[in-house]
Amino acid sequence: MFSNDKNIETIAQLVEHLKQYGTLRMEMFRLDATEKIVRIITTLLLTLVLSLLFCAIITYLSFAGAFALADILGSNVLGFLCIAGCYTILFIIVYLKRKAWIEQPLVRFLASILLEQ
Repeated sequence: MFSNDKNIETIAQLVEHLKQYGTLRMEMFRLDATEKIVRIITTLLLTLVLSLLFCAIITYLSFAGAFALADILGSNVLGFLCIAGCYTILFIIVYLKRKAWIEQPLVRFLASILLEQ
């Protein structure tokens, strides 16, 4: 009454389906993790490349500005000091606002990628 061939066959099919389900869930987890890692690495590399290009542009513009100020002020040293002073002020502003401008957006970005369903 409790065990006949039909019940045993049904339980065997249920166990087989559970194994398949577990295998598919693990594969889905691997694919999801791979996608998120690739998105993060791609974003980091793109940011790195754009930052390097931006640094090159800023360097050349800084030299141009320093030499232009040197012509106006009559001294190369004063032109370069003015540009260095501007960068120092910019550095202080960014340092004071680093949480709002850098840390919080970065945390939100990473959380949006990692917690995406």
